[in-house]
Amino acid sequence: MRTHHYDLAIVGAGFAGLNCARVAARRGLRVLVVERKSEPGQRIHTTGLLVKEAAERWEIPATLTRRVRGVRLHSPALAALDLEAAGYYFLATDTPALMRWLAREAARAGAHLRFGRPYRGARRTGDGFELVDGGERARDLVGADGPHSAVAAEFGLGRNTEFLLGVEAEYEGIGDIDPDRLYCFLDGRLARGYIGWVVPGYGGIAQVGLACRRPSRPDLPAFEARLASQFDWSRARRIGRRGGLIPVGGPVAPFATHGVVLVGDAAGLVSPLSAGGIHTALDSGFAAAQAIADHRLEGAQAPMHTLARARPRFAAKKLLRTLFDHGVPDAAFDAALRTRAFTALARSVYFHHRGLKTPEGWRDLAQTLLRGRT
Repeated sequence: MRTHHYDLAIVGAGFAGLNCARVAARRGLRVLVVERKSEPGQRIHTTGLLVKEAAERWEIPATLTRRVRGVRLHSPALAALDLEAAGYYFLATDTPALMRWLAREAARAGAHLRFGRPYRGARRTGDGFELVDGGERARDLVGADGPHSAVAAEFGLGRNTEFLLGVEAEYEGIGDIDPDRLYCFLDGRLARGYIGWVVPGYGGIAQVGLACRRPSRPDLPAFEARLASQFDWSRARRIGRRGGLIPVGGPVAPFATHGVVLVGDAAGLVSPLSAGGIHTALDSGFAAAQAIADHRLEGAQAPMHTLARARPRFAAKKLLRTLFDHGVPDAAFDAALRTRAFTALARSVYFHHRGLKTPEGWRDLAQTLLRGRT
């Protein structure tokens, strides 16, 4: 049997894996992607909401998205606070179609995609790796295989240990939803450690979801009952349901070893506070592809050293995650919702270009607090 040789083998065809494949192939590397699902976009476990930065950087096709301009944040008592920022938006997506587009883009760049191909392991060879069951050989290996990464386990890399458990249902026919608002619900009982949400999704579909910190389990029927006073459910029809784990412990360590790199959820590159991971998945796939190509084609230092300097730390968000996990009383959220300080903090969390990771975000927060004193 003929042995196929590649520069890079990628395990997992999610956002991180497909973007890594597309970028690496464009750089001229021979790329193989193996994915256990039989086709791209199958059994999606994410709401698929994109922030403005991701949509602009990766030029997501407008035909696969619809814009949501702002956030409506509800306290446990269901008081509402509307948040927005000039020029900012979120994108609800046709997520299965978006995954199929990413797969086509990777294949068009020259990557070889093997769907319906579970990862059975890889053994080191003299100059790289050989995939078990397929016999393909690759010089480098990327683990883009989700929060319980088999690649991480096999090569002794860091593992995700802290998770949210989320569940979401898709509905047709829910009335009274403002199409320009992402609805977020604070509730210390039903959504301990996170939030509930209603997203006016792509194609007239509403996505209703809830997540909480493990070991708690989300009670979606109870959350939907709470929403009875907020929306018209008389014509609502459930058309889908999904759930899954979301890593929120921050970046894993070590994230790489000789010839092996973790990206996306496998690397813990999910915001510990917001649990947003699509943006960082796309970015980490891109960064890994560039670092591997620079190493193999240009003689740059090993990717594990290059990537270590550029990894997000999430320091402020990890601190806020710790506070959130300890439980904020519902009464405190109800009291804080209308304060200037809470509004400034919420805007900094939701609108990334003014977020806590930027000097502008902290300056905006400080100015808002100072205005509140005068």
